[in-house]
Amino acid sequence: MKTWVYKILDKFLELMSKIDYVPNSNVNPTSINTTNSIASTNYPWYQIVNGNDLAQGDILLEFPVFEIPKNYLDNVDTGNVQMIINYQNLIVMTQSCDLVIRRDGKSKIDHVLLCPIYFKKDLAQHSIYSKSSEWENARQGKHLGFHVLNCCNLEDHNYDFILVDLKRNYSINFAVLADFVSRQQSRVRLLPPYREHLSQAFARSFMRVGLPVDIPKFSK
Repeated sequence: MKTWVYKILDKFLELMSKIDYVPNSNVNPTSINTTNSIASTNYPWYQIVNGNDLAQGDILLEFPVFEIPKNYLDNVDTGNVQMIINYQNLIVMTQSCDLVIRRDGKSKIDHVLLCPIYFKKDLAQHSIYSKSSEWENARQGKHLGFHVLNCCNLEDHNYDFILVDLKRNYSINFAVLADFVSRQQSRVRLLPPYREHLSQAFARSFMRVGLPVDIPKFSK
């Protein structure tokens, strides 16, 4: 029985190895490129997309995020409350299958989950991430709640290394996001398997469990 299963698995892996990556139909194939000398041309990190077909890994720049001021409860009875608008760089975390627009023009969900992102050059004065050693720790997954993405050198979309803050989340109305991206000429989308790697890091940051009595460290 095991031998039969292994033969099927070997045949499946053989067929998968012969399949080339096919870009999205809305993507210009000439826009796909590697992000640095380390990345393989067979597995690019990013591609340029346009239109309002959202997917997990879409990077949205300077999206307006509304925040409630600290003194909200002091003024709510008067009806005089001023909202704070911050323009935040975000990445879509919701699964792509939930973002597909059906024939009736609607999607499975009403709100999309996003996380804020920060470019390495913009953290030059940060107390922690101004240091390359801390970026290396984050790259290795030692900073729980943060995830590092590669730089991007696609045409008209040159981005530095990206730090994703998995601890902060925004839930944005789907229609608002779709309208936002439709007004942009193009945007960058994170590709598999790097997209799934990000999703795994996001899940790990929420699924961790602290034990009341842990196993002691093993000594030599």
